[in-house]
Amino acid sequence: MAERVIRQVIDDIDGTDITEGGETVEFSIRGVAYRIDLSAQNASKFEKALSPYVKAAERISGDERPRATRSKRGRGNKKSASEDLSAIRAWASENGYSVSPRGRISSEVRTAYEEANAQ
Repeated sequence: MAERVIRQVIDDIDGTDITEGGETVEFSIRGVAYRIDLSAQNASKFEKALSPYVKAAERISGDERPRATRSKRGRGNKKSASEDLSAIRAWASENGYSVSPRGRISSEVRTAYEEANAQ
């Protein structure tokens, strides 16, 4: 039995079939990467719309791209993370909390440490 697989590419903007001249456009904004399939006409419109921003921007390539980060609270100019963890573990042990020598420190212990050491 024969099998035929047909790959159909659809323009993500207007829903039309892309039979010739289309392209997959990759772009990134605020640390999030996107990919969109566009006909030649819509790819041209996309590039034209971004042109003034691209001309004014600094080009970043490869591993230099900024990454999106998530943080629950700012760390300011505190010590390095490993020094913070060592201090938290020492404080927790001295104050009756059970913490392992390695691994995650519970939010309960972290909160208690921060409250005790607030300036």
